Amino acid sequence: MRILMIGDIVGRPGRKAAAALLPQITREHKVDFVMANGENAAGGRGITRDVADELLRLGIDVITMGNHVWDNRDIFNFIDTEYRLLRPANYPEDCPGKGYHIYSGPSGRRIAVINISGRVFLDCLECPFRTMDYIINKIENQADLILVDLHAEATSEKQALAWYLDGRVTAVFGTHTHVQTADETILPGGTAYITDVGMTGPYHSVLGVKTKQVIERFLTQRPCHFEVASGPLQLDAALLEIDEISLKPVSIKRIKEHMEA
Repeated sequence: MRILMIGDIVGRPGRKAAAALLPQITREHKVDFVMANGENAAGGRGITRDVADELLRLGIDVITMGNHVWDNRDIFNFIDTEYRLLRPANYPEDCPGKGYHIYSGPSGRRIAVINISGRVFLDCLECPFRTMDYIINKIENQADLILVDLHAEATSEKQALAWYLDGRVTAVFGTHTHVQTADETILPGGTAYITDVGMTGPYHSVLGVKTKQVIERFLTQRPCHFEVASGPLQLDAALLEIDEISLKPVSIKRIKEHMEA
């Protein structure tokens, strides 16, 4: 079984890259299940119903979110009814939406996807370590695979949580920084891990934003309106291969594709 996790999709350029490149990737690598982080998919901040539908029509099975989950208010109109859209599980319980769900995968495999947020340099949510303990204890007998989108800033927090979960979840995919890391590995307990899957969006940019605007912000230290960049596109992803018998990870590898706008 092969699972694809697509790095943070940024705005219209990111959606264009996904639409153009995802079919080729799924065919070439015989992908069975697709996850994507969509917290920047609508204009670079948040997601709308139309944008979510657009991504789901591409064959993406689950859209995960992050710290920008509430940036577009349209999400409140559909997050409670769209089970294929997850927000970080460690938001307060009375927040709309869900932080995890168990999906039906190939050959009836039960695939649990958990969206969790780090706290270092981000909002001070519930402890991601204890939240993961709670969810795993609740679903471990109901799922064949447990896949985690760990949306966090600090590399140390991501690595620590991955080691904490080693042997208890199938894979931990880091998201949020928009920079793909070269540390994909299978930990000693059998959990596949990568610190950050990367970004799907404009290549000539600073994390998907127009370069001049970001440089101006650094030079002047004044607030600056950020816009999604244009130009050549990239799609970053991680491909996870699962043994059909043991349901343990066999390999995890990075994918990076480029195309003209």
